Amino acid sequence: MELALVVLAVTDLHRSVGFYRQALGWEQVEAAPVYAELVSPAGLRLGLYERTAFARNPGTAPPTAPSGTSATELYFRTADVDAAVARLQAAGAELLSPRALRDWGDEAAYLADPDGNVVVVACPVAAAGMMDG
Repeated sequence: MELALVVLAVTDLHRSVGFYRQALGWEQVEAAPVYAELVSPAGLRLGLYERTAFARNPGTAPPTAPSGTSATELYFRTADVDAAVARLQAAGAELLSPRALRDWGDEAAYLADPDGNVVVVACPVAAAGMMDG
């Protein structure tokens, strides 16, 4: 199997499209009243599906996060974590955990999108060290 698409159920489609377009700079390739799709320069696709319409396919609506974050995490690699954090925050992300060395060898920062989905921006420690020095 090959991962073809990641889809997030979102509360406000217009807000989420604006957030991810600003935060990632990806091109929007699909636009429907309840669904939008963005594509990265490398071809990865991110779908944004209005939460109540999302329920039509699996037959049930996904649970909303009781508070804080959802159980979904998008993990992005970048050469400049600080610039990515600034871009995400400018788009409206909430900082959950600032850039820090993580046990698995990445420097990573954790943020939340407007629906509480966790968005991580990270770079391997070796790459982070090269940037700083």
